[in-house]
Amino acid sequence: MSRRAAILELAVLGLLHDSPLHGYELRKRLNASLGAFRAFSYGSLYPCLKEMLTRGWIAHDGGGSASKRSRIVYRLTAEGKERLQDLLADSDPSAWEDENFGARFVFFAKTDAAVRLRILEGRRSRLEERLASVRASLARTRERLDSYTLALAQHGLESVEREVRWLNELIATERQSTTIVGQSQLRDEAAGPSPSLT
Repeated sequence: MSRRAAILELAVLGLLHDSPLHGYELRKRLNASLGAFRAFSYGSLYPCLKEMLTRGWIAHDGGGSASKRSRIVYRLTAEGKERLQDLLADSDPSAWEDENFGARFVFFAKTDAAVRLRILEGRRSRLEERLASVRASLARTRERLDSYTLALAQHGLESVEREVRWLNELIATERQSTTIVGQSQLRDEAAGPSPSLT
């Protein structure tokens, strides 16, 4: 499966997890939630939906009234929910690459905290490697670059630095909330079961 198809699969399953949708509404929501990262056409959406129907991850129902052309409404199946959880649990290096990170981030609310943290740390690591490479390249070639090329390189460098700062904030927040949840669970365990009222 291509990376683009994998992102589309995740996005469709994630959106259908919230509510059943017909194809046009699904495409609108895909473009609204992932538009900054990629636009999807009907030409890529409908083959994806057909494949998911075949695999049993989604089902469809006809809708509409007799006077209107009926629309097919897609909904997530139990198997589709399991597939979505499998996709959300995956934190391999492709999850933090440029092509996938934004799509994964859109569904962070449905993703386990430990997986979110691994993806954020992986993304930060990848960007820090990129920063080191760009800085080294600029140091070697600065005197040979014209002012416009240098300005563009500096702009790119600043963009990556800004994203690293943003990731540092997100990672700190994730770690803090994980610590708070862990401390709360420890307190609950130390307190023991609550007495029953009889």
